[in-house]
Amino acid sequence: MRKKNRLVTIILTALSAAFAVMIVFSLIQKRPSGLGAADGSQRPAGTSGQNRGGNSGGASVIRNTVPVRVASVTPGTIESSIVINGDVLADKEVSIYPSVAGKLAATRLKPGERVLRGQVLALVDPSRPGEVYAQSPVLSTIDGTVLSVQANTGDTVTANTVVYVVGDISNVVVESFVPERFSASIHEGLAASISFEAIRGEFFAATVSETSPVLDPSSRTVRIRLKFAQKDARIKPGMFAQASLVTETRSDVLTVPRNSVINTYGSFIVFIIDEKNTAHQVEIGIGLESEEQIEVIRGLEEGDRVVFEGQNFLTDGDIVRIVE
Repeated sequence: MRKKNRLVTIILTALSAAFAVMIVFSLIQKRPSGLGAADGSQRPAGTSGQNRGGNSGGASVIRNTVPVRVASVTPGTIESSIVINGDVLADKEVSIYPSVAGKLAATRLKPGERVLRGQVLALVDPSRPGEVYAQSPVLSTIDGTVLSVQANTGDTVTANTVVYVVGDISNVVVESFVPERFSASIHEGLAASISFEAIRGEFFAATVSETSPVLDPSSRTVRIRLKFAQKDARIKPGMFAQASLVTETRSDVLTVPRNSVINTYGSFIVFIIDEKNTAHQVEIGIGLESEEQIEVIRGLEEGDRVVFEGQNFLTDGDIVRIVE
């Protein structure tokens, strides 16, 4: 009896296992094609065993396109320039000294006041203990405007003490200092464009009117002065100026936007786009540089389309979408 019950149990277990296998096999046969293939390989969701173009074969690879902006390489003119800071000075500034030593008894004029040549600016009392002398006048040596008063009443002055600075503010210049590495490019008559914080949005034409024949050994700079092409009453001594000097100009050369060039460890590369909208990395040689353009001396041809926006997201061979 026990043997008969054991046999029945074994038969029932075998039938249950077979039934379970049949259910699993049926589910596999009916599963959606997007979840897998009969051979066990996986397909991307939303694709079938055929390409989207209708060709039979494996699933097509869909690549995201990169949006970029491009510019055509064309011949043009490029200017190389340097930007330096400077101060506005009166064209003629003269320091006024007393003729005798003593105590500064009085000052007559304040900064900004007009003065004539020979006019008394201050008085110096040369008296000593036990000796009384007449006060000695300090006279202006030029016509102009008082730019500054360098001594105060009661100060002891000598013949080497600057009491006043007088200048002709009808003509002003910009004084600046050029770093040594650019000194060979600076010469009288060099064109410049000057801007001021106080006069935003305007640029004033000027030229180099004076250059120092020697470099300052402490700063390794060359002192220069810039003369304005036209007078402007808004430009006053003491103002801060920024000058852009054009050191070299080249015409009919290939140029690309400055922000299209990528510096990679000393090499310069750009991305160009072919007729199939595929990006190709190209190493170039560069020449003159301006604030907006860079001269290309090798690596590109006229008509090439260069990426100037979006290039930092590209790799060689990427498909792009050109936007306006």
